Amino acid sequence: MKKLIAGAVIAGALMSVYGCQSTATKETAKPVAEAPKLNNDDLYEVVQEGRYYVFDDFKTYQSFLTVGETSYRKVFIGGGPHGETLVHGLMGKDKKKLSGIAGVEMFAGKMEAAEDFYGEMRGEDGRLYVFNNLNDMEDMRKVGEAPYRFTQIGAGPQGQTVVFVLNKGNKKKEPVALVSRFKAMNGL
Repeated sequence: MKKLIAGAVIAGALMSVYGCQSTATKETAKPVAEAPKLNNDDLYEVVQEGRYYVFDDFKTYQSFLTVGETSYRKVFIGGGPHGETLVHGLMGKDKKKLSGIAGVEMFAGKMEAAEDFYGEMRGEDGRLYVFNNLNDMEDMRKVGEAPYRFTQIGAGPQGQTVVFVLNKGNKKKEPVALVSRFKAMNGL
């Protein structure tokens, strides 16, 4: 018994000194690279004090509405729809990026919106415009008015008039799903 224990101790010591080598090979699975998650499902725009603010994150947008500023931004003098200073409010993770920021790309027309797109635009007229189509939002930006709409007076978070922007394809239908999503997004 003593010889058996002594042999085990010596074998253990040799293994720790020389390491344990195995002839068995392990197949290492290469991780499948996931496609980067596009943040193209929402966009928020605010016209305030002659500047045009754009956000691709609801939390950053809400913080801006509360504080009046954004911690991180990308600014384009004269880059707004009508020559205003364009300010893209950024999330912390995007602050060092030079490209690939969803809000910047969608605003510039370089990125398609997701199928379940949601957008809000706050005008200086006190109205809150709500979209489920990026093309409608772009048209509103250019023209300044929504030809097809469903309006609810005093239904906004601060009692604003809310204009649900429609288009030729859905102009005769009440936007029940969009109204519901708006209420959910704004805690109403």
